[in-house]
Amino acid sequence: MEILRQARAQLAELTGKAAETVSSFEQTEDGWVLEIEVLELARVPDTMSLLASYQVDLDHQGQLTGYRRVRRYERGRSDAHRPGGR
Repeated sequence: MEILRQARAQLAELTGKAAETVSSFEQTEDGWVLEIEVLELARVPDTMSLLASYQVDLDHQGQLTGYRRVRRYERGRSDAHRPGGR
């Protein structure tokens, strides 16, 4: 759990945007790979706000070694290109 907290805090510090959730994580040979959802643009109503998924790479100690935005979407939209999305 500490690795997840560190990743969220480090990404927020670098991007200036608050991390909302960690949607996936896995341990790799090089450390950890996480996908973190970030609020990029707040709108009214909230279902129209823009969120983004960031892939975050961490070393074995939990230090961020890289990140990139992998998608951007409206909060109220389902993701059709992922399993279970419509």
